[in-house]
Order: sequence, then C-alpha cells, then structure tokens
Amino acid sequence: MGAQIKQARHAQGWTQTDLASRIGITQKTMHAIETGSPTVSIGSVFNAAFTVGVNLFGLEGTDLARARRQGEDTLALLPARVRKPVTKDDADDFAF
Repeated sequence: MGAQIKQARHAQGWTQTDLASRIGITQKTMHAIETGSPTVSIGSVFNAAFTVGVNLFGLEGTDLARARRQGEDTLALLPARVRKPVTKDDADDFAF
C-alpha cells in the first residue's frame, strides 16, 4: 500500500512533507508509510491513502455501499455481549 500511496502522491505533485502536513503527521512518519514500516498506525496509513485517492477496499461507489450494508447486517446477527466461558474449579481436579 505504501508504494500505491507514493505513486498517487507523485501524481498529485505533492512532496512527502506536503502530504504529511495535510494529514497531520511528520515527514518521517510519511516516509515510514511509503516504505511499509510495520510501526506506523493503520489509521495514519488509511488517512494518507484516502487523501491521495488510493482505493482502500477494492470497491467503489455503490459496490462499496453494498459491502458496508452487508457487514452491518452480519454484525447485527452477533450477540450484543459475549458471555464469559464457564471454567472448571481447579480445587475439584483431584476429588474422587
């Protein structure tokens, strides 16, 4: 994704410093994004990608909206809370 961001940034005619200032990060972090450093937050990567127009999910327009609705429908089927699993008491392990 870093290479795509770099390519899109060049197409916009922006320097790393230009893009970094637009999304509120340092030029050093921008460089880390473009080189694929695993230490950069995913939010910063997504912000950079969105700002230069990199397609994040391989979908656009109505296809993206449809995928979002499907995800929301799936989440609606999940329980509101997850129950804590019942565990066996260790004190009874040796009881005959």
